[in-house]
Amino acid sequence: MKKLAAVFAGFMILSFPFFQTDKNYTYAETLDHVDIYTVQKGDSLIEIGMKHGVSEKDLIKINHKKSEKIRPGEKLILPKSITKEEKDLLARLVHAEAKGEPYAGKVAVALVVLNRVEDNRFPDKIKDVIYEDRQFQPVDNGAINEPADKKSKKAVMEALALEGKGNDSVYFFNPDETSSKWLRSQTVTEVIGNHRFAK
Repeated sequence: MKKLAAVFAGFMILSFPFFQTDKNYTYAETLDHVDIYTVQKGDSLIEIGMKHGVSEKDLIKINHKKSEKIRPGEKLILPKSITKEEKDLLARLVHAEAKGEPYAGKVAVALVVLNRVEDNRFPDKIKDVIYEDRQFQPVDNGAINEPADKKSKKAVMEALALEGKGNDSVYFFNPDETSSKWLRSQTVTEVIGNHRFAK
């Protein structure tokens, strides 16, 4: 009887890996690729978010924090950010769409794209949102191919840090440059410079 029990126990030990779920493997694999940031004196979550291009809201969530308070020496898991290529594409759109607009307007343009990614009415990827037919004039006229300036790149990083905390704008337009009755009928969330933002 003991022999039978020993054989059964051996079988269970050997077969254990086959009964594990994919979720267990994914979790272990994810831990290998986690980025950790050590909080420095004077840091704030929004500044860390801007530096790394990650949402302050996600920083709080992934680190199971109950408030925005952090202390020097504390180690924080950094959420995944968008790719370098996506940041560059988004910055080029901001540069082309918000030339001559205040810095806050540049951030708001970037947030419109990020909000669209999260909205079921639009595509799920930054590139697909930007290149969706007849959505952004710089795509149609080729201005999207111009390199982004420093302010536009910074605006993208700030928008990423603010993601999920805005007013859910998914449209923007210059009322002096469009006659679209449909756009004008949308709920205006804010006005920055020459742009009206709406949802």
